[in-house]
Amino acid sequence: MASVSTPFPISLHPKIVRSKPLKFRVLTRPIKASGSETPPDLAVATRTGSKDLPIRTIPGNYGLPIVGPIKDRWDYFYDQGAEEFFKSRIRKYNSTVYRVNMPPGGFIAENPQVVALLDGKSFPVLFDVDKVEKKDLFTGTYMPSTDLTGGYRILSYLDPSEPKHEKLKSLLFFLLKSSRNRIFPEFQATYSDLFDSLEKELSLKGKADFGGSSDGTAFNFLARAFYGTNPVDTKLKADAPGLITKWVLFNLHPLLSLGLPRIIEDPLLHTFSLPPALVKSDYQRLYEFFYESAGEILVEADKLGISREEATHNLLFATCFNTWGGMKILFPNMVKRIGRAGHKVHNQLAEEIRSVIKSNGGELTMGGIEKMELTKSVVYECLRFEPPVPAQYGRAKKDLVIESHDAAFKVKAGEMLYGYQPLATRDPKIFDRADEFVPERFVGEEGEKLLRHVLWSNGPETETPTVGNKQCAGKDFVVLVARLFVIEIFRRYDSFDIEVAKSPLGSSVNFTSLRKASF
Repeated sequence: MASVSTPFPISLHPKIVRSKPLKFRVLTRPIKASGSETPPDLAVATRTGSKDLPIRTIPGNYGLPIVGPIKDRWDYFYDQGAEEFFKSRIRKYNSTVYRVNMPPGGFIAENPQVVALLDGKSFPVLFDVDKVEKKDLFTGTYMPSTDLTGGYRILSYLDPSEPKHEKLKSLLFFLLKSSRNRIFPEFQATYSDLFDSLEKELSLKGKADFGGSSDGTAFNFLARAFYGTNPVDTKLKADAPGLITKWVLFNLHPLLSLGLPRIIEDPLLHTFSLPPALVKSDYQRLYEFFYESAGEILVEADKLGISREEATHNLLFATCFNTWGGMKILFPNMVKRIGRAGHKVHNQLAEEIRSVIKSNGGELTMGGIEKMELTKSVVYECLRFEPPVPAQYGRAKKDLVIESHDAAFKVKAGEMLYGYQPLATRDPKIFDRADEFVPERFVGEEGEKLLRHVLWSNGPETETPTVGNKQCAGKDFVVLVARLFVIEIFRRYDSFDIEVAKSPLGSSVNFTSLRKASF
């Protein structure tokens, strides 16, 4: 979602009526896609807040060359884990802003040194493209080889100041706009089939693996909705999830832990880049599918002055890495969080969803979805509590003074800034019960005011993606399909139970019960 940021805006208004009990009609209500001060002691710097806080030297250090980055990497992956890695240093330095090395380092990232921003006040500077540069920072302190993307720097790696950024983001805006009539029916069709298969697996085995089945469903949905193509009717068949997973691993392996012993995993994944040639044939199969399926989108690319080859590589990345990858993380995390919220919350969601659908004559409309206050809040709380893409990077374009809640810090032009989003969106100075999953958090006027602190989309939830910023252009699309996912669950079931395990990407979730709708 780029963030693993999904580059799509959304304007949905198809009219669809289905013969099944749940019918769809989307009303013509579009979903939008679409002062610094200078401190007296640092006249050339730009300050991100007021002048009231004391300026403090940024605490922390990078340690000895080679040794310091390795120690921090081992702490991050093996000795502490990501969250404790950051929290322990907050306690040590009594500061949510400090210097640290970020993985991978080694021979993959030339310079692992960052200034970490770990609270909800300092973090948003990473979204301000007037203050930070985003060129080649999508994955952080390293950039995967362009051999993994057909030799092209994909949109996610472009700064908005680069000429191609506007054209490529415009193309991806067009992609979703052109598919608006297919999103509702294809989601309902594909995810209805998913839950039918999960019910069968549950009856046979006593539990059902959500992740494996969900990966295939997500790709089928995206291919059918965005391109009007069913993958199983093409040479790709049902192979896409496996091909994408392998390709994503080659892009992200410096940031992942697969649970192997440190002595094997660290040199294998975090020290040298895996050779792109090992996934070249897999990637070519994906490329051919998108080139053959994206006819209308490629015509638009012609109009925008983008070659069809470059457009196809960007469509592949946007669909497979950003969108499918985001859904692969988000949906299991949602099942986990909602499952743990308990049967009382499940019953409240079921009552809300079914009553709204019933009041609309059995149809699901955009207007109806907007009336589902608890459903909307639960989706936002999932995105707040466990954002699909935890890391954000930006390189300071000029000298800055960045403020946390407690102090201000001078940052020099050229320094790398890093934010670990879960700590920013679980900031106890912004959210009550910040480390609790509170389903009703965003209900009502006061709850809606907190949406500006929900940052999963590489920008505040209250702001809009444009060709001039790096906010996830599919912000509204992601929120919509997440709502549709919750609606599909509680249209069918009163409640469910789960068991959860760790996964390199997101969570591994099994359903242990699915209680069918009783009212």
